[in-house]
Amino acid sequence: MAEVWAHPQLQARNRWTAVDTPQGRVPALLPPGSWHTAAPRMDAVPALGQHTAAILAGQGYSAEQVAALRSVGTV
Repeated sequence: MAEVWAHPQLQARNRWTAVDTPQGRVPALLPPGSWHTAAPRMDAVPALGQHTAAILAGQGYSAEQVAALRSVGTV
């Protein structure tokens, strides 16, 4: 990976950025494309389970059902 991070073309084209993770900032390669109008969206990496309740709610689970799943360690 060190060779990828140090690749001269990626450095010359400013293809690297950094993103936040629960363990700190890490280097991230920007997605391909032309960014004349706006920079690409590079949000933080979510923590494990960070969006579980929202995803389950989107699937029709009630807050009580999600709480019950959490209480038995399913999620």
